[in-house]
Amino acid sequence: MSAAGQYAAFAVVMLFIAVSPGPDMAVIVGRALTGWAAGAAATLGVAVGISTWVLAAMTGIAALLAASAQAFTIVKIAGALYLVHLGVRALLAARRPGDVSGAAVPVRPGTPLDNAVRGFLSNILNAKAAVLFVALIPQFVPPGGVGGADAIAFPLIAATVVAAWYLTLTTTVAALHRKFADSSVWRRIDTVVGAALIAVGVGVLFGDPPEVAAG
Repeated sequence: MSAAGQYAAFAVVMLFIAVSPGPDMAVIVGRALTGWAAGAAATLGVAVGISTWVLAAMTGIAALLAASAQAFTIVKIAGALYLVHLGVRALLAARRPGDVSGAAVPVRPGTPLDNAVRGFLSNILNAKAAVLFVALIPQFVPPGGVGGADAIAFPLIAATVVAAWYLTLTTTVAALHRKFADSSVWRRIDTVVGAALIAVGVGVLFGDPPEVAAG
C-alpha cells in the first residue's frame, strides 16, 4: 500500500476511534454545554493528547507504559480520579442558586487554557490509549520502520480527524446551550454530565486493562 493509502486508512480508523464514547467525549460535551469556545478549547486539548499518544506509540514510549503494570495502574488511577473530580464539580454546579425567577444561573465557561487543559488531561491520563495505539500503529508503519515524514504525518492526521469530529459535536451541543442558556434545564444537564463523568471514571478505574495484540 502506498504512503497515501496508509494515511487514508489510518484516518478512517481514527474517525471510528473518535466517535466511540469515552472520557474525551464526556469532557468535551460538558464543556460545549457552557459554550462553543469552551468546547473548542477542550477539543484542542484532546487533539494534542491524541497526537502525543500516537507519537509515543511510534517511538516506543507508549509500549513501555503498556508493558509496565505499575505505570499503567498509576496513570489509570490518576485518570479515573480526574474524571470523578470533574463529575463532582458538575454535580455541585447543578446545586448552584437560581436567579430571582428560579431559573438556574448558567455555569461560567472558564478560560480557554483551563478548558484545553481539561481536554488534554482527560486524554493523556487515559492509560488504555497506550495499549490501543501500541497495537494500532504497527499496522500502518511501513516495513522499513518509521520515517521522518511518518513521525509528522500520523500524529497530525490523528489530531486533525479527532478535532474535526469533536468540533462538529461541539457545534451541535453548543446549539443546545444557546437554546437552554436561561432555563432550569441547566441543572438537569449538569446532573447528567456529572453522573456520566463519574460513571466513566469508575469504569476506567475498575475496568480490566486491554491486552496488546501480538504482531
